[in-house]
Order: sequence, then structure tokens, then C-alpha cells
Amino acid sequence: FYVPQGLIVSNDKDQPIWFGRKQDSNGARITTFLEEDNIIGYPENLIQAPPSHPYDFVASLINENKWSSKNIGVEMDSYYYTAENHNRLIKQCPNAKFKNAHLLVNWIRYIKSNTEIQYMKQAAKLVQAGMQTAFDEIKPGVKQSTVAGKIQNTLLGGNEEIKIGGEYSGLNIILASGKSASASHLTPTDKIFNKNEGTIIELGGVKNRYHCALSRTVYIGKPHNKINETLKITNEGVEEAIKNSIPGNTCHEVAVAFWNVLEKYGVEKESRCGYSIGIGYPPDWGEHTLSIRKGEKTVLRPNVTYHLMAGMWMDTWGLEISESIRITENGCELFCNFPRKLHVI
Repeated sequence: FYVPQGLIVSNDKDQPIWFGRKQDSNGARITTFLEEDNIIGYPENLIQAPPSHPYDFVASLINENKWSSKNIGVEMDSYYYTAENHNRLIKQCPNAKFKNAHLLVNWIRYIKSNTEIQYMKQAAKLVQAGMQTAFDEIKPGVKQSTVAGKIQNTLLGGNEEIKIGGEYSGLNIILASGKSASASHLTPTDKIFNKNEGTIIELGGVKNRYHCALSRTVYIGKPHNKINETLKITNEGVEEAIKNSIPGNTCHEVAVAFWNVLEKYGVEKESRCGYSIGIGYPPDWGEHTLSIRKGEKTVLRPNVTYHLMAGMWMDTWGLEISESIRITENGCELFCNFPRKLHVI
């Protein structure tokens, strides 16, 4: 998807139409159920060849199928639907009424099927194995990049216990130590692990593009009281959020349960503490629907899945605890079973 690729869903077609670079069309044949007529590749001479553009081909496809005077929904805030893509369509299909259909498909995915839940449970096994690798391999004097390589090997290759393999994640491995742990999304470098530093780790296991995310915190040496106290408070907030993650509750009610704990102890957190998770490609594993924050009235339903992300990023240090959660008929369940306490080395 570094070149234009997309799907057209039309009321007059039984199946969607995939369009993309012609040399990638076999990928669509192998990985989808689409019939041959619904897999359409554009020619190579449109690839990175201004002033021509692949969306000239897409505009022609719209005109040929007599859709050019229809209402056409486009994902205006999609990562891969660029301003130039949109510009080509509105200029070459001037009679179409283009409307913003951003997140329409995402909200259809809001409630997962049982098959999707099973994929996420497989992803959970991978991410737990990856986190255990992090716990086992982090040591003073070892490079972050060395540990990250071993984590990635586990996330993709599995291990002797789980015997399944994974896929690349929608989000890179997040791993940062010391002062760098005060930033929420830094990735591994050649920096070595040092004594008396904390390390935040956020990983994603992936099966059939379905993600399960998990975050934990490691400390080498004797953690100072502020870290221990903040982790204890955060864990209490996480427990309250989990208790309130039940069908019929809103995201607001889960958020209030979490922040009530923090406010009781005078701890501040500005960022949201959760978001929908499931299918995904880079640069994100979030589905951009629900957010766990005050004021959000989105209702939790059975088989809704979300990442409860309690990241506490302070001025010179940070800690992270998270759980991927499935709403059930009577409450919720955690995809992972992995200790939330600070892992001290």
C-alpha cells in the first residue's frame, strides 16, 4: 500500500471491487474471496510517473461503471487516501457527489465475530510470549536493539510452547528506558540498559491481521518510591476500569471509574486510557472508533474489543500497564493473563 490501493463497494455489485497495482493483483487473488472480474490492476506506467496518477485509472473506472453521477463515500481521513487521490476524483468525476464516509467500515467492525475473537486470542498468546522474552532478556549492559530483535523473533516465530507464528504489527515495538520512558512512543535504539532505570514495553501480537496489545514496565535495580506508588495507584485504576467494562456501560463510565482512583490520590493523566483494537495495518493497530475518556457516550456491547492503556508519562520517567479486553454477555474477559506488577531485575 505504498502505491494507491483500495476497495470499491457499490450497491449494484454483489462483491466489492479491489483496485491496485497490476503486479499486486495476484496478492488479491490469493488472499481474498473476490471473483476474477472484481480484481482490477492498473498499469505500471502510472506508478510514480507525474503528471499521470493511478487515480486517473480509478476515475475512469467510476465513469465506465456509470457511477459518476452517484453519491460516493470516500474516507477523507484515511491514512492512504491522499489529497491528490481526492483531487483527481473530483476533477475527473465532476457530477459525482463526494461525501465523507470516514470510519463507516470501522464502525461495522466495532462488534467482532467469534472467529475474529479467536484470532485475537491467538494473537494474545504471541504477545504474552513476546513480553516474557523481554522480561527474560533485559539485563544491565545489553543493548535495547538486541532485546528488541529477540522480542520480534518471538512475536513472529512463536516459541516451543505455543507453536504458532505471527505477523508484523500495525505499530512498531515500543521500548524506552530512563528519561526516554517519559515519551509514549519511542522505539528501541542501541542504547544499553542501565541500573536504576525503568523501561516501558508495548507490544502487539498479530494473527491474520488481528491484534492483541500488551504493555508492562521493567525496572533494573531498586525502584524509587514514586514509581512504586504510581504503579500501585495505576493498577487500582485499571482494576476499576475492568470491573466497569460491562455490556451497556459507556466509555465515559469506564473512564470515570479509572480517573476516580487517580483523582483520589492526586495523580494526573491527560491522555485517554483506551481505544478500540482489532484488525490493522501500519501505522496503527487502533480501529479509531471508541475511546475510553470522560464524556464519550459510546456503548460497550458483547464482542467489542479495546486496549485499556494506562500509560503514565512523567517529566523524567514513565510506566505503562495495559490490557486488551473483550466485552462478554455478562462482563468482560482479558485476552492476556500476565502479571501487572513492576518486573524488577
